[in-house]
Amino acid sequence: MSGPALLGLMQEQPLLISSLIVFAERHHGDGEIVSRRVEGDIHRTSWAEIARRSRQVANALDAAGVAPSGRVGTIAWNGYRHLELYYGVSGAGRVLHTLNPRLHPDQVAWIINHAEDDVLCFDLSFLPLVQAVHARCPSVRQWIALCDADRLPQDSGIPGLLSYEAWIDACSDRYDWPVFDENTASSMCYTSGTTGNPKAALYSHRSTVLHAYAAALPDAMGISSCDSVLPVVPMFHVNAWGIPYAGALTGCKLVFPGPALDGKSVHDLIEGEGVTFAAGVPTVWQMLLAHMEAGGLRFTALNRTVIGGAACPPSMLRAFRERYGVEVLHGWGMTEMSPLGTVCTLKKKHLAWPAEQQLAVLQKQGRALFGVQMKIVGEQGEDLPWDGKACGDLLVRGPWIVREYFKGEGGNPLVRDADGAGWFPTGDVAAIDADGYLQITDRSKDVIKSGGEWISSIDIENIAVAHPAVAMAACIGVSHPKWDERPIIAVVVRPGAQLAKEELLDFYRGKTVAKWQVPDDVVFVESIPLGATGKMLKTGLREQLRDYRLPDVTAATTTNG
Repeated sequence: MSGPALLGLMQEQPLLISSLIVFAERHHGDGEIVSRRVEGDIHRTSWAEIARRSRQVANALDAAGVAPSGRVGTIAWNGYRHLELYYGVSGAGRVLHTLNPRLHPDQVAWIINHAEDDVLCFDLSFLPLVQAVHARCPSVRQWIALCDADRLPQDSGIPGLLSYEAWIDACSDRYDWPVFDENTASSMCYTSGTTGNPKAALYSHRSTVLHAYAAALPDAMGISSCDSVLPVVPMFHVNAWGIPYAGALTGCKLVFPGPALDGKSVHDLIEGEGVTFAAGVPTVWQMLLAHMEAGGLRFTALNRTVIGGAACPPSMLRAFRERYGVEVLHGWGMTEMSPLGTVCTLKKKHLAWPAEQQLAVLQKQGRALFGVQMKIVGEQGEDLPWDGKACGDLLVRGPWIVREYFKGEGGNPLVRDADGAGWFPTGDVAAIDADGYLQITDRSKDVIKSGGEWISSIDIENIAVAHPAVAMAACIGVSHPKWDERPIIAVVVRPGAQLAKEELLDFYRGKTVAKWQVPDDVVFVESIPLGATGKMLKTGLREQLRDYRLPDVTAATTTNG
């Protein structure tokens, strides 16, 4: 084949975040945006008003002299003002930097300085955190409290502190969104930094818009303009899994929970606002289900929820599906993936299967969204088969997956294959079946290798939390003189419940684990350490149990094989 390629005759238009809010205003201007505010009341606005105020944000940034690609940090709950910043900051060619307020103040200060934030906007509930770090953040030229002018604290100790409403009210709502390269940075999010310093994923306009398209697809979140969507997952946690962008793309109603994430508050909001679709991590849904069970409550509109951030226990999936008629979309992703990688929805052939077989599929993390390539590799980097049995290190690539971290932190993370293509190593150990369904079996740093065989800590945990007396459970490996490692299960018992070690170990009988995979011991703890995004911190648990020894390693009760 010779000669130049024949190019298509299509118009060229960059994929920019501003195009999402322009579309939402034009086609879904009266669509509702509902927020429970820090002040405690319920605030109502619309896509058209969000768009108008986003333009005021853009003008305010121009007036403040924030340069193109300058960073604007946020320490804020899910709410309408945070949504305005999502569009006003990125749409104007600056970089939105969402900070996780659950991190230690020292980490927050380090991250602000590393990002070189010019402006930082925060909810008043985080005033103590800002007071603790502001003097250590010389790059920040303006601190802005997300509040009305009359609620601005007068004795904050933060020089030049402005209220958000005063800041944008001084600016016109007329603004022409700039047009620039779609690969321009749009937002950034730091990893939780359980090892070493946090590292930042720097997203682009192109990656964000493509991710929004994929997230809204029927085999992903399936969001439409008919939905009322409640993102319980924080807007500071990988941009609320892309829902603020998919929301504008589809024109759905958005319902923001603000700081009230307890079971009662979330249920009240779901019922009061006719929420049809909700998204969150398992720990939040545990609180919701416990509240509903205690009060004999039901859902009137909620029909599906996406659960990610950590593996969804099968018992939780069953409770939503069988007790409340809510479809659970098990999802998997990472900060480095914007974050969606897979969502678990059934294929047409599965619809005729018995309920138990369907559940076996739905317990997996699901199929890759178009745009995400994935594979599993062995210890020598060789590709492993998609047979649902072979387990290996999970690698991914695609247009919304990082190729490197901001400022080159951590070096080049990519793994090159035989063809030279770069793949991001997720740190997960997984299997993929013939239909492309991913099943995470462990984090590579958490996998338990006993007598040369791998034991999935996730499988051990899922069985434990299915016991009615167990509130939380975490499986870790401990040293064994013969088998190298053996699993133990750390358990938090539900308030008012009683549970004996023998009872829980007996609970494993007849379940989907081999006898040699059953934990050697049960350790009862008051709490299991949680990270800043709600995930169990096994590094913290290992430190908590650093003096633990198996009760009788010389007469081990299990054998491999």
